[in-house]
Amino acid sequence: MTPRPLAALDQVLEWEAEPDDVLRAAASALVEESEIVWAGISFLEQGDLVLGPAAGEPDEKRRQCVQITYQGEPVGELSVDGETDRELLERVAALLSTHALVGWDTGGERWEP
Repeated sequence: MTPRPLAALDQVLEWEAEPDDVLRAAASALVEESEIVWAGISFLEQGDLVLGPAAGEPDEKRRQCVQITYQGEPVGELSVDGETDRELLERVAALLSTHALVGWDTGGERWEP
């Protein structure tokens, strides 16, 4: 993964849009990177990860997962399928943390993309 996706994500994160829309756009931006074929953001609900927005075609054999935390507490997970730099994924997860927290707070309703 090159720094280019971070620039695309910065643009997405500057939108004044609903957190769910921002997270969907972020997943799509990650898949636009040539080495990533699938990206998904899961929310932590009652101790279980529940898949939220995702983009691309899954290839679980190449999956990497990074925890998304907000103020030191886990709120979700960023997963990507493909060859990418883990340190950069951790930076992306940190950028998504506030959006994942708000996207997760659905009042118990199941995520519908």
